[in-house]
Amino acid sequence: MDANLDKAAGQNKEKKQVKPNSDKSEERSSGLVVSVNISRRKSVRKKPGQEGLLIEDQGLDGDAHAGPGLRQVSLLAIESIDKMKQLGLAVGPGDFAENITTSGLDLPHLPVGTVLETDGGIVLEVTQIGKTCHTKCAIFRQVGECVMPQEGIFVKVIKGGKIKAGDRIYVRQSR
Repeated sequence: MDANLDKAAGQNKEKKQVKPNSDKSEERSSGLVVSVNISRRKSVRKKPGQEGLLIEDQGLDGDAHAGPGLRQVSLLAIESIDKMKQLGLAVGPGDFAENITTSGLDLPHLPVGTVLETDGGIVLEVTQIGKTCHTKCAIFRQVGECVMPQEGIFVKVIKGGKIKAGDRIYVRQSR
C-alpha cells in the first residue's frame, strides 16, 4: 500500500492489509504440544501420552510432582531432545522427566513471569528456567551432559483444563 492508501484506510477505520504468511504468530510466538508425560513416581522417566488434565495451582493430574508451589509442571522442547539424539542417545518425550514436550517455542529464553496460554484456555506462568541437578541422572552419566537443567522450564498452572498433543501454545507478555 502506498502512503495515500494507508491514510485513507485509517480514515475509514479499515485495517491495513497484512503481509502474506503473517498471522497471530507474528503478534505473539506460538508452538505446539508434542506430548503430555506422566509418572506416579519421582526421579524416573515419564510415560508419554496424548493428553492430561492440568489442575489450577496443582499441576498435571496423576503426576508425582503435582502440588502447590512454583514447579508444578515442567516443559522441554523436542528441539532440546533432538540435541541429545545427535549425541547418540535413543531418547524421546518424557525421557527427561518433563511433563509437557513442546515444539517451536524457545523455552529457555522465556523470562520468568511469561504467561503461556492454549487455544483451549489453559494459562501457565513461567516460574523457573532450568534447574540444579544435585544428583547426575543416567543421561548425564552416559554422555556427560543433559539438556533439562539448562533448557527445561517450570510453570505454575493459573487456569487448568485438558491439554493434549497438537494443542497450540501462545506466548504472552508477563502478567
